[in-house]
Amino acid sequence: MDRPQLRPLLQAAPEGGERYVLFDRTGLSDAELHLSRRDMELLQRFDGDTSLDDVRKEFVASHTADAIAELVEQLDQALFLDGPRFRERIAGPIRPACCAGRAYEDDPDDLRRRLHGLFTRGSGLPGDYAPDPALRAVLAPHIDYKRGGLSYTYAFRELYERSPAKLFVILATSHHSNHRFSLTRKHFQTPLGTVPTDQAFIDRLVAHYGDGLFEDEFAAHMPEHSIELEVVFLQYLYENRRDIRIVPLLVGSFDDCVRSGRSPGSQSDIARMADALRAVERELDEPVCFVISGDLAHIGPDFGDRGTLGDDTLEHSRRQDQTILEAAVSADPEAYLSVIVEENDERRICGLPPTWLALAVAGVTSGRMLHYDQYVHPRRTQSVSFASMSFDR
Repeated sequence: MDRPQLRPLLQAAPEGGERYVLFDRTGLSDAELHLSRRDMELLQRFDGDTSLDDVRKEFVASHTADAIAELVEQLDQALFLDGPRFRERIAGPIRPACCAGRAYEDDPDDLRRRLHGLFTRGSGLPGDYAPDPALRAVLAPHIDYKRGGLSYTYAFRELYERSPAKLFVILATSHHSNHRFSLTRKHFQTPLGTVPTDQAFIDRLVAHYGDGLFEDEFAAHMPEHSIELEVVFLQYLYENRRDIRIVPLLVGSFDDCVRSGRSPGSQSDIARMADALRAVERELDEPVCFVISGDLAHIGPDFGDRGTLGDDTLEHSRRQDQTILEAAVSADPEAYLSVIVEENDERRICGLPPTWLALAVAGVTSGRMLHYDQYVHPRRTQSVSFASMSFDR
């Protein structure tokens, strides 16, 4: 605490005037600190290298020593400092939900009612279970339930009715890390309970892949919604029916492959991960189902494009989406990639990395479109498209 360091994934939002509110993007802490502009400038010195003595000297005109000490204590209590209290909090075996109370209800009964309503208005409630080992993977969105919840139901109904698996490898878009692949051993907690992460599978995966899968674990997984939103559906469907486990693998950008036009399989780390996943599955004596968590296009000025979205732009994006999905139906990862390469990923297809990896690994021969939708903001400042699919061998 003599050289305090702010921890990652905090965010400051203006409150008006020269006041700001500092909060935790991960949901690990629900504290909010209301700070002045000068407080915010002081916090920039909490970098783990600058001593409190130096901070006191620099800010002597605006902060007393007691005021600085009090601010450090508030930050520590709020788990905003990378110190012993924060380290103890994240050392446990559980990854707490970061989306509960925001992307979905934090009350379990309210959440069950929400999901029941999505199925009744979407795919319909799942029917009888008829195990079919041909089903190897499903693609589901990871957009929030309010905008895309109906689409989820088509993938998860298919999974529930056909998959004999108790082990689900979730290949999900990574939004918060620069690492290509990020694992966690933590079990996933939501208002519906805790789903265990399969430690034996992870042990085998690490043995085949090698080091580097936990380098950015906290920053990658704690604020990430793309696995959690799939876990909630799995919990809802299998509650009191089947004991399930997951493997939560985040897959980072393939931008280098898009820019070069080279197959992801030519990149050593991607090829190594594909080989590792295949090898682990060969060593298992139980069925595995892959859950691909990925959306399609992200377009509009909210994502950096110029001008609001016109009908022609939206229609063009829909046509391009259909071309991508037709390539996915063919279960050809290179054809899928080529469509995105040809448009230089100008529409930001965030599901590219996990979808390519699943198609390359799962040994599928065909895909089936179950649902497609395109969300458009009322002010036409953004559009996000997404789909549900199933893949068979």
